[in-house]
Amino acid sequence: MQALRYAVVLVALVVYPWVASSFFTFQVAGQALVLGIIGLSLAFLAGYGGMVSLSQMTVAGIAGYAVAIFGQSAVSNISLGWPWWLGALTGVVLAVVVATLIGLISVRTDGIYTIMITLAIGVAMFYLAQQNHTVFNGFQGFSRVTAPVIGGISLRDPVPFFYVALALGLSAYAAVKYLVRAPFGMALQGVRDNARRMRALGFDVTAHRVAAHAFSGLIAGIGGVLLVWYNAGISPGTIGADALINILVVAVLGGMRHPIGPFIGALVFVLLQNFAIDLIDRERFNLVIGGAFLLIVLFSPDGLLGLWHRARGYLHPATKR
Repeated sequence: MQALRYAVVLVALVVYPWVASSFFTFQVAGQALVLGIIGLSLAFLAGYGGMVSLSQMTVAGIAGYAVAIFGQSAVSNISLGWPWWLGALTGVVLAVVVATLIGLISVRTDGIYTIMITLAIGVAMFYLAQQNHTVFNGFQGFSRVTAPVIGGISLRDPVPFFYVALALGLSAYAAVKYLVRAPFGMALQGVRDNARRMRALGFDVTAHRVAAHAFSGLIAGIGGVLLVWYNAGISPGTIGADALINILVVAVLGGMRHPIGPFIGALVFVLLQNFAIDLIDRERFNLVIGGAFLLIVLFSPDGLLGLWHRARGYLHPATKR
């Protein structure tokens, strides 16, 4: 039955671009997939490792900036013009390296201290990008970043971009699903629940936590590459404090205890972002998001996915979840 559900969802996703408009394919579904991938990197750390990192958008931004710097953009005096695949690969590798370094710094703390350290790292990166003109081009950042063109098809066109983002999103989802059931993932969840006991059993707690940061950096880096292709540019605002918090909102909104949660949260976030401004002022959008975030935290710590499971339990008490 579960395999049938997966098959139906997969078919629906494949068919979706052919029945939806370009707006819903690119601005809604495409953006939701990108934010969902980055949110998944946070959900993996927080949900399975017990480490809430507010620097996941920073890691994604490193990959995005690498694509702009090593690839092609309107800032020709900085961009090096490498082939797109080499720029993207470099971006993902740098994201993993930076995430590992962040892990080495932050894993020796717990709770609120981890949150504050990763937030400080994210804000520091924002100011570095804003004030450095030699590498990051300051506040202007990079515009007209060239997306790959393969066989005459631009990956920034709505349908090709959607399929690329979908393929990478499904790959990230499958990788997390596999890893959390593997010995490493089980040990990581043990560290989350009781680090002292796992250390007494002979597990290297620090190594597991740093490795989790590195893996989350891989996912965030992939999301960062897609993000710069989606926006056709990147600037300090992409990795600002608002963006850091938005990824946390996306992960919490959907639910951090299942890999599908961040994608659900991202879809709701993007829908609110696009349509809530028709009902309220654009300036009050953050109020709506903040209110939704607060309600979820208070009434369903497992996010919208938790609400769904609870509602299904009420409707079908005998159904095993």
